[in-house]
Amino acid sequence: MSTSAQLRAALANVLAEDGTLADPAWRDAAEAVPREAFVGSYFTQVPGSVPTRYRPVRRGEDGWLEGIYTDRTLITQLDGRTRADDIDGDSTVVGSATSSSTLPSLVLRMWQQLEVEAGHRVLEVGTGTGYSTALGAHRLGGDRLTSIEYDPVVGRAAASALAAAGYAPRLVIGDGLRGDPDGGAYDRLIATCSVRYVPMAWLHQVKPGGKILVTLSGWSYASGLALLTVTGPGTAIGRFLPGYTSFMIARPHDRPPRPTLALLPGEERPSLIDPAVVGTWTGGWVAQLAVPQAERMGAGAEQVLWDVSTGSQARTSPGPEGGWTVVQRGPVRLWDRVETAIRLWQAAGEPHQEDFGIAVSAAGQRVWIGGEDGPGWDLPV
Repeated sequence: MSTSAQLRAALANVLAEDGTLADPAWRDAAEAVPREAFVGSYFTQVPGSVPTRYRPVRRGEDGWLEGIYTDRTLITQLDGRTRADDIDGDSTVVGSATSSSTLPSLVLRMWQQLEVEAGHRVLEVGTGTGYSTALGAHRLGGDRLTSIEYDPVVGRAAASALAAAGYAPRLVIGDGLRGDPDGGAYDRLIATCSVRYVPMAWLHQVKPGGKILVTLSGWSYASGLALLTVTGPGTAIGRFLPGYTSFMIARPHDRPPRPTLALLPGEERPSLIDPAVVGTWTGGWVAQLAVPQAERMGAGAEQVLWDVSTGSQARTSPGPEGGWTVVQRGPVRLWDRVETAIRLWQAAGEPHQEDFGIAVSAAGQRVWIGGEDGPGWDLPV
C-alpha cells in the first residue's frame, strides 16, 4: 500500500507531466500538503442513480487514501448539513452537494493563473476544507493569506485541519462576498465559489493593478473563469480563461426557493436555433447571459427555461416535420432573448469563453464577445 507522501509525489508527477504544475514553488506545495488532513470522509456518486445518490467513503476504509489522491472533486457535505460520517453502514443518500474539496489540478492551476508572487497579500473567498488554503499558506506564508468561509461548521473543521497540518493563515467566518470585514489592501483575490456578478467590496479591497480570479455562474449553472485586473477603486477589466471551470455558487447568490414547476400553455412558434446548442458549455453560458433570471432544465431538443420572478416560461421540442418548436408564456419572452444571443455568438464564430471579456464598475457589469464594442450582456447586479 502506498503512503501519503508517495501518493502526493505521484500526483505531482502526473500534474507536472500534463502541464498543470509549471511552477516549481507550486509543485513543492503539492508534494508537501497532505490532502487527507483536510478531506476526511467523503461521498462518491452512485453511477446512473436518478435522483443522484451518494455513497459514503470513510476515513481509513480500503481505497480511501487512494481516492484522496485521485485528481477529482470530493463531495464532503450534502444539503448544508449531512457529512459522510453521519450515514449508517453502507446506506446511500440523496442530496445536493454544498461543500467539497475541489480536484487538485484545478486548485493548483488557479493559484498559478492568479499570478501570485512572493510577498503578495492574498484574500481567499471560500475556505472549504482548507486544502486550497494550505497550498496558498505553504507558498506565501500564513501571514500573507486571509481566507473567509461562509459556513461556520465547515470553517471550524478547516481551521482544525490547518492547525494540525502546521499552517496558520488568518481565518474568518463570514460572508466572503462582503470581503474582509476588517478591510484591507490585497494584491490578489481568489474565489473558490462562483458568483452571479463580481461583488463591489472586492474591487475596493484589491489594490489598483491587483488581480481577481473568480468563476462567474448563474441560476442555470453555466460557468466561466475570469481573471480581472483592478484599474481603480470599484473598477476592473478582464478576460475569461481557457478551459472548463465550475464551482458551487456562493449561497447568497444561489437561486431563491421555488415551487414545483408546472408547464403551462402558451404561444407556439418555430425555433430559430437548435435547442441542443444551449446544452453545450459555451452555448449554455451565452443563454444564461441572455436570461440571467431564468433557470434552465431539460436536455437536447427539449429545453425548459423558467423565470420564477415573473412566471415566464419557454419550452422547446422537436417539430412534427423537422426543426424545432418553442412554446412561450409570461411577460418575458425568454426564448426570444436566448435566440438573439445565440445567433450573435454564432455569427462571431461560436468562440469559447476565452474570447469573452468583462468590465466592472459601479455603473454596471458587462460581458462581451471579442472587444468592448462587441456583442455583450449586462450581469444581474
